[in-house]
Amino acid sequence: MLTYVGRGYSPAFTQNYDRIASRISNGEEILIVCGPDDICSPLLAEKAPHCLRKNVAERDRNAATALQRVLARPVAPGIRLAPDASLLERMRTAFAKGRTRKACLGCEWSTLCSSVADRRFADTALLVQESIIR
Repeated sequence: MLTYVGRGYSPAFTQNYDRIASRISNGEEILIVCGPDDICSPLLAEKAPHCLRKNVAERDRNAATALQRVLARPVAPGIRLAPDASLLERMRTAFAKGRTRKACLGCEWSTLCSSVADRRFADTALLVQESIIR
């Protein structure tokens, strides 16, 4: 989500992702789940959705562990994160400095995400404003 710039696996995937990024940008809380989430939903109708692969679950676990260290709070199924500018900045800083990149190993989007981070997250879809901080 931090590096999403409107590219994805299919038009349905990107349209769905755009809607989710907009919801979060408007203050909707992020619910941590185990397994495929709302972002994955357009891919689940495929014959062998990659969201169900073992390596994706492993990347999710790595991401949760790294994010837990950055945020100094639990990141596990059932936890809700309130998207605010402070949270977004901490997550982006950690990502740019490589502290949460273990989860990216083997991901086909890793190069694009690195490029987005190198451009200081310009043109990303997630735009959380200070005014919605709770």
